[in-house]
Amino acid sequence: MVSFKPTSADTLEDQRLYTEARLVEVACLDCLARVKVKKNSEHHTAIQWTAEALDHCQEFQRAASQPGGRPIWTSCSRLRSSIDQAVRDTAIEIGAEDGY
Repeated sequence: MVSFKPTSADTLEDQRLYTEARLVEVACLDCLARVKVKKNSEHHTAIQWTAEALDHCQEFQRAASQPGGRPIWTSCSRLRSSIDQAVRDTAIEIGAEDGY
């Protein structure tokens, strides 16, 4: 649910930069789920999952079938390895540009 809707062009551009700038599509090397990723630092990784990617992730599916379901703060170790490989291959740059 959106708490506010930006109306000025500058605010809309800031929103676009914050949610879309520098995102790189990465496919999990295991299940082929495709997500969008950016790394603002060595320790910070932003991942945007789609419903389709969540459905493809076998690790998330197994966790979701457990009592209590999948904790939302957990990540997929297989995708994490895929992202790390993309960083090593220089497909993903590390570091925010202009705050994004």
